[in-house]
Amino acid sequence: MTYDDVIVGLDIGTTSVIAVVAEFDDSGNLEIIGIGKAPSHGLRKGVVINIESTLQSVSLAIERAEQMAGRDVFSVITGIAGGHIEGINSRGVVAVTSRDREIKKVDYDRVLEAAKAVVIPMDRELLHVIPQEFIVDDQGGIKDPLDMIGVRLEAEVHIITGSVTSAQNLVKCINRAGFKVEDIILESLASGKAVLTKDEMELGVLVIDLGGGTTDALLYIDGAPYFTSVLPVGGSQVTGDLSYMLKTPIEAAEKIKIESAVCHDSMVDADEPVIIPAVGGRPPVSISQMDICSIVQPRMAEIFTLVRDRVVAKGYRDRFAGGVVLTGGGALMPGAVELAQEVFQTAARIGLPGSYGGITDEYRSPEFASAVGLVLHGASRVIAGESAVGVKETRTSPFSRLGAWVRNFFE
Repeated sequence: MTYDDVIVGLDIGTTSVIAVVAEFDDSGNLEIIGIGKAPSHGLRKGVVINIESTLQSVSLAIERAEQMAGRDVFSVITGIAGGHIEGINSRGVVAVTSRDREIKKVDYDRVLEAAKAVVIPMDRELLHVIPQEFIVDDQGGIKDPLDMIGVRLEAEVHIITGSVTSAQNLVKCINRAGFKVEDIILESLASGKAVLTKDEMELGVLVIDLGGGTTDALLYIDGAPYFTSVLPVGGSQVTGDLSYMLKTPIEAAEKIKIESAVCHDSMVDADEPVIIPAVGGRPPVSISQMDICSIVQPRMAEIFTLVRDRVVAKGYRDRFAGGVVLTGGGALMPGAVELAQEVFQTAARIGLPGSYGGITDEYRSPEFASAVGLVLHGASRVIAGESAVGVKETRTSPFSRLGAWVRNFFE
């Protein structure tokens, strides 16, 4: 990629596919110039189950983004999610090899190799290896050890792994739609890049991406990820609950969820009626918004509670003084912030992507956080003068083996 290229973030979700197109203006500032959104068909809980349906959704979303931007798209940076994603923390230790005991890049690379030497099943691959801190001769809290003097170098890292076949199928869909995959990034990492402040990440902040098929959680402490988890439950379950309890089709239940659902009873408008469409010749039924809330709130509370329990189980109960930040389409539901504050007993807010010029009103919504974050990731590669291919969270790409294999295989 060069400054003349467009940068495209592609968020392939369970319920929608979103493409965001950006470029650098004449002053070198990033500007978002096009977005495209299409219904997603072919995914279940964030994983591709029908390649043909998925590639059609991808093609439609990118085509709409191209039309708005007035530019042709040839390659994308895409996100990956799903219940197969796992995050673990690891540590590596090496001796400093130079005679003057100055830590060089070779030592940096060696300690990261040692840290990521963990046993994982054959069907899984490293997606990201992200340094949390370095320790030089028992002195911790070091972010960059290069050029320091020491005899022993340790690295604590956060390792994110995923299913090899899930990534392969994702890349195959995009390639068959006619586009090249420049990079694959964990979606919650991308969302965090788009909506978090540096102060929040240093204090400790929990990002919850409320998607259609999955709920992604990512905890930052001291500026680095320490906990990653993906729950195979999301907005689709809320829609399913409404469909079952109201005895209405999924399409009608989805419309009711978007237009009338509230997930905290303090936000309910007692005088607001909700019309349930007629089915099978029966007349339409009017119910109260409180009745809708009584169906939606327990499911949303369950999702937040599952996230909280996983965070607590890892020992991070009081490690997010920066609060909870909600992104994804589910964050748009009235009452989501209030319910999150109640469950986590801390401050919460909706995470909106920053303003990057262009069509600001179109993309400043939590449902676009992941796609905007993917664009920001690509832009950072361009600014650094690097190729967008590969994930360079560790100065060398832990994703290179899988990334290169899938790209070469499907091109």
